[in-house]
Amino acid sequence: MTSYLLKRLLLIIPTLWAIITLNFFIVQIAPGGPVDQAIAAIELGQTAGFGGSHGGDPLSRNQTLHGGQLGDNQYRGARGLDPEVIAEITRRYGFDKPLHERYFRMLWQYVRFDFGDSLFRGASVMQLIKDSLPVSVSLGVWSTLIIYLVSIPLGIKKAVRNGSTFDTWSSSLIIIGYAIPAFLFAVLLIVLFAGGSYLDWFPLRGLVSGDFDALPWYGKITDYFWHLTLPVLAMVIGGFATLTMLTKNAFLDEIRKQYVITARAKGLKEGAILYRHVFRNAMMLVIAGFPATFISMFFTGSLLIEVMFSLNGLGLLGYDATLSRDYPVMFGTLYIFTLIGLLLNIISDMTYTLVDPRIDFGRRH
Repeated sequence: MTSYLLKRLLLIIPTLWAIITLNFFIVQIAPGGPVDQAIAAIELGQTAGFGGSHGGDPLSRNQTLHGGQLGDNQYRGARGLDPEVIAEITRRYGFDKPLHERYFRMLWQYVRFDFGDSLFRGASVMQLIKDSLPVSVSLGVWSTLIIYLVSIPLGIKKAVRNGSTFDTWSSSLIIIGYAIPAFLFAVLLIVLFAGGSYLDWFPLRGLVSGDFDALPWYGKITDYFWHLTLPVLAMVIGGFATLTMLTKNAFLDEIRKQYVITARAKGLKEGAILYRHVFRNAMMLVIAGFPATFISMFFTGSLLIEVMFSLNGLGLLGYDATLSRDYPVMFGTLYIFTLIGLLLNIISDMTYTLVDPRIDFGRRH
């Protein structure tokens, strides 16, 4: 098992390299990069997108460009930019260097977890990720935990009582929940419970309150979950259906097998059959879906929720970086998401052996 674990950990390196390399070269040939964004912002009178003018550089020396005035924050009446200004923009964003040099420099930085600085936010990428990570981890962990804690027992009960009134009504409810988009349910929660039109029970902004540091330890825990309640509820509403039905079908498939019939014939109790034998075999499919469930909650599922509840998480950070072509932030968040996904796949394999000790990946590899 140890050798298998080492192989999987070592396999992370070429996988990360392949994903980052592929995305790097695809992005390089895509139009509308950060240089184009900065030039367009200046021509539209928004030099803040470039980072402002600085004394001694071409932006500050060329106050009058083709009949237009470049002030402290605005450029008006542009009919074109001085080539020297364009060259300075290109240099400042690092695009004056050859493609291969930028590529190998990026690889060396990523080996050391140095993602550089954001092109537009005035902060290091690592700092932006550190600031955003608690939000995404909180939403991903609690949403996934609630979905599993509800869906697995519910799926088992539905399998045991297959075809009953409980099975029919519970299926109807989870299908309705699955059909409701997370953002629409979030709007409903905001209107009802966050001061929209009715009750004002929950906050609408941030992961914690402004006076969080001054609160006692129990107050911090309460405040944290107070802020998380509505976002997590909005995320889990559609997550129960898939896992519940997967659990139910897996258990039904196992219950109908010959070893269960034999165990019943020997007089074993239903509880012993269900949780000692059926559970171990049926949970394989459920465990296999854990990494995908967590990653979907961690990134794609949380993006709209982060926007609606003003939560600055990794999903929103990566989305904004993609829109603005902020390449260091784009690749930094991609690197972190890929690494987390690969590590979760390894943890998933380790969980297999906990559920069923008969599985030994070390002998198979």
